Amino acid sequence: MFKIDRTTPVHTLLTRGVRILKRNPIDPKTSILYAAKKLFAKYGFKATTVRQICEEAHVNTAFVSYYFGGKENLFYALLDTFYPQERMLQKNKPRSSPEEELRSILEEMIRFKWDDLEMAAIIHQEIAMNSPRKEKVLQYTQPVWKRVRRILEIGRDQGIFHLRSLDHTLLVIMGAILFPGSHPIQNLLLESPSPSVDEIVTDTLNLIFKGLT
Repeated sequence: MFKIDRTTPVHTLLTRGVRILKRNPIDPKTSILYAAKKLFAKYGFKATTVRQICEEAHVNTAFVSYYFGGKENLFYALLDTFYPQERMLQKNKPRSSPEEELRSILEEMIRFKWDDLEMAAIIHQEIAMNSPRKEKVLQYTQPVWKRVRRILEIGRDQGIFHLRSLDHTLLVIMGAILFPGSHPIQNLLLESPSPSVDEIVTDTLNLIFKGLT
């Protein structure tokens, strides 16, 4: 039986009949990533099979092993590919005032959640279910959360933010931002069409900063 691993040359895969289906408009690795993100968000990591992912991606199942070494590593590749930690932390920008920096980070967090509902749902599922992948997920998310906390501390110490409790303030802010954007309860609460992402960003930040200052 023909076996493959990450060292198997692509031309060998192709000559052995491991081919991308013609319906696939992009490269197989990218197709697998998007398919996995869609299915993990919908069904969860455990309930999603490699075969389902490859059917969704229109590729042969061998490509998951070839590109990622299995489903677990494919999951971690989603975090590397789709979670914008560096952009959220503004690593390439000079430090501004606490209010400006906090506003910038929170805006990135809000936009990430609403621009990529699937990835946001996956992160929420893994943390809420205390999955075996939770600690790995937290390696991506916690630096951002800790930076938000630190900015609140700095702003409080400088008299910019007025907080009764740093912990409670952080919980309220993170709850408003991290609550799943696709949660069914939203349909029970909303009486008008869903606002645009820009409107959500503006409204959320206005509420947060009115409470802080």
